[in-house]
Amino acid sequence: MSWRQVILLSSLSALVLLCSMKQKIFMQESDASNFLKRRGKRSPKSRDEANAENRQKLRDDELRREYYEEQRNEFENFVEEQRDEQEERTREAVEQWRQWHYDGLYPSYLYNRQNI
Repeated sequence: MSWRQVILLSSLSALVLLCSMKQKIFMQESDASNFLKRRGKRSPKSRDEANAENRQKLRDDELRREYYEEQRNEFENFVEEQRDEQEERTREAVEQWRQWHYDGLYPSYLYNRQNI
């Protein structure tokens, strides 16, 4: 094949592809005229616009609710871990104090001490 035949064949195939894709790419005139039409500021919203806006608000509210719920759960988990660590440290300190001050008597020495 010569280069002319290659160019002719490729251009014909491109033309056929464009003709077949034209229906998929371009809009109908009625849709195109309404696509960029803007309503005035004082004109009422269409039902579709109001519904779309309400769906968007509901979606935003749901996302915000999920975000704050996740933040609250993380904080509650953090506080619970901190509280558990503090309780463990306090328990260990009390246990060490009891071991250090244990006098072999039960109940503790404060109640069994003899007055001299």
